[in-house]
Amino acid sequence: MKGKYDKNYTEKGYLMNYKKGPTQAHYSNRVLQFRIELKDISPLVWRRILSPSDYNFWGLHVAIQDSMGWQDKHLHHFQIKRKHGHKSARIGIPDFDGVFSNSPEIFPGWEIPVIKYFNALGITANYLYDYGDSWEHSVQLEGYLYKKKRSKYPCCIDGARACPPEDCGGVPGYYEILEILENPKD
Repeated sequence: MKGKYDKNYTEKGYLMNYKKGPTQAHYSNRVLQFRIELKDISPLVWRRILSPSDYNFWGLHVAIQDSMGWQDKHLHHFQIKRKHGHKSARIGIPDFDGVFSNSPEIFPGWEIPVIKYFNALGITANYLYDYGDSWEHSVQLEGYLYKKKRSKYPCCIDGARACPPEDCGGVPGYYEILEILENPKD
């Protein structure tokens, strides 16, 4: 079954011809404030970031990677509903090769403006990074702010605790590493 964005995928690669949506002009001088929490880890690992309002989901993914300390070596997707929407969309890196043929379609993040889904305060998405380790995050829109002159975006403005190391085996592997580090004789 052909996906809605397959028309932009050719044998030469993906055609990067997405268009900004009409609703973005209203937000052009603003940034979006997000709170990102890494699920299933205690004490909580979290970040607060500011992202340009004209970003697409690929840009938000990169901002999250930078703020959390991930190295962007694995696949990812966001799962999110529109305000008053019934179905959720999966947005990230599509499975162009059909490896995960039984999975729901993942729409290309570089095609979809963030503001299309994060269009009301409190909207939350699940963000899954690394399908092997399955790092699940909650991404919540906390606010709309005006851009400050001479400030660079995206930026991380708050947070707590270091992120687990890449490829450590997910939540169980991370706790195992912590246990090993607590025992000097190990």
